[in-house]
Amino acid sequence: MRVDLSAGRVTSEAIPERWLEQYVGGKGLGARYLYDELEAGTDPHAPENVLLFALGPLTGYTPGDQRYAAITKSPLTGAFLDSYGGGTFPARLAGSLEGHLGVLVTGVAAEPVVLEVDGGEARLESADDLWGLNAEATCDRFPDAAVACVGPAGENGVQFATIASDGGDHHAGRGGAGTVMGAKNLKAVVAHGSAPDGLEDLHERDETAFAESDAGRWLAASDTLETVDFANEVGVLPTRGWQARSFDGADNLGIERVRKAAHGRERPDDPVPGGFRVDSDEGESVPRGAAPIVLGAGLGIDDFDAVATLGAICDRLAMDVITAGNAVAWSMRASQEGLLERDLEFGDEAAARTLIDEIATRSTPLGEALADGVDAATARFGGDDLIPTVKGMELSSYDPRNAETMALAYATSDRGGCHRRARPVELEPVAGGTWDPARKVAAVVDEQNRRAVLWSLIADDFLEDVLRPTVAAEWLSAVGYECDEDELARVGERVWTLVKLFNLREGFSRADDELPSTLTEPLEDDGTAGLDPEAFDALLDRYYAIRGWNNRGQPTETTLRRLDLCDVSDAETPVRRSSDETPAGRSTDETPET
Repeated sequence: MRVDLSAGRVTSEAIPERWLEQYVGGKGLGARYLYDELEAGTDPHAPENVLLFALGPLTGYTPGDQRYAAITKSPLTGAFLDSYGGGTFPARLAGSLEGHLGVLVTGVAAEPVVLEVDGGEARLESADDLWGLNAEATCDRFPDAAVACVGPAGENGVQFATIASDGGDHHAGRGGAGTVMGAKNLKAVVAHGSAPDGLEDLHERDETAFAESDAGRWLAASDTLETVDFANEVGVLPTRGWQARSFDGADNLGIERVRKAAHGRERPDDPVPGGFRVDSDEGESVPRGAAPIVLGAGLGIDDFDAVATLGAICDRLAMDVITAGNAVAWSMRASQEGLLERDLEFGDEAAARTLIDEIATRSTPLGEALADGVDAATARFGGDDLIPTVKGMELSSYDPRNAETMALAYATSDRGGCHRRARPVELEPVAGGTWDPARKVAAVVDEQNRRAVLWSLIADDFLEDVLRPTVAAEWLSAVGYECDEDELARVGERVWTLVKLFNLREGFSRADDELPSTLTEPLEDDGTAGLDPEAFDALLDRYYAIRGWNNRGQPTETTLRRLDLCDVSDAETPVRRSSDETPAGRSTDETPET
């Protein structure tokens, strides 16, 4: 479904059959559309940028949390962006679209609008009475529908605004998809249909398998909130603005404290019942693991009620908690370093709350700078060695100084400093230093490829152990896709490489895959050494070689042929086209650009 906001027109168009075969749906199909629709250098805020609400062929059918992908060019990073939202919206959007795999939004509306979808059709309605409302109030206006909306952060152009659903309980969170939506004057997409039904036998079988899997039992016991306890235990918990890797107050933020505070779960009758519902000063909220990490340990705040309130504020403003927490942490460190004419201290919940409001409203010079992300603030005030970023996106949940593989996963993440593309940190620290470089690199590449498949299906990535290639192929066959497990493996690598081509065309290079300088510094509190840049460069060379890219991070023509991507890359995309393709690891002088 194509929505031209400038013309006020909604049309339906066939997806090229070849694209469905190569990319399946979700992330893969979205990446192909983005590469095709955008010219290099398109301003993310411009009408020419597109915003795709992408579904997968399995949306609404699989167990676990249903997801949709918000796909666009990121205003925070300038790179490809796929951000995933859960809750009730994805399945009801799938039921509302009836035969469509997504909604592609172009242009900009002259006035704020809402896109209402039902019965395979859509219409645009005025949103004048909704503009200015937060996520909770916006969703409340449509009690019989499912809503994906922007809040004040998206309306005010905060570069890390989210698209919120279920009153702010769920978000397409990182990278600023909500910023693009706000720039288009699109306040909300409202899905009036019901979730699709069917495939009950497969669903029942794999729902049981999911509930009995390691991930299912972990989520049923703690959702993602036990991440705090785990990260603190293995020494990867970013604390007080990345100055330590453990937090004395972690017990006050972890799963036992949450269980005491919670008065229910999102889906109490589900074998995997979803997030914990807690009360805060801002009303009920459903905190995820990132909130107590970045708003608690990251800010030196050990009061769970205060952290839940800060998280609820971000959720209602529809602002990414990870970037917001890092932005406040940067400000506290910058104040300590004398870079700001403002006294800010770790542990001060009231100061954090005030600063979050300033960011959302862009009401002060500091708030204005932080609204564009940490890199923008450092460009104005200095302090670029305080908070680590990759491709302009702040790192999230884990400090990789005790897990070199996680540093590689961050650095090579296609959308910036994201921990969801690969999480080797869950395995490497407990392996006791036994992983050699080959295993480290292979772990990152394998996870990135497998997640690219899951996000093309679109399926909850926690289903990873259940939705293995053979099972995924069975599901796809049930909905009319013929794609065996070998081809699914190629889909994952193909999608990852396609996104790399997009980012290369936007001017990204090896320098954007480098280790953040912050992580090369030792931690003063416990003497943990910083990561070795030379050792990391050797890992990156090995990573590029496994990927079939040269030492600049450019896919070779041989790789493009193997992945059936030769017809995709255009003249503006730097790839290694020479028949004498030099492998990664050789010096730059030996690999002239061709």
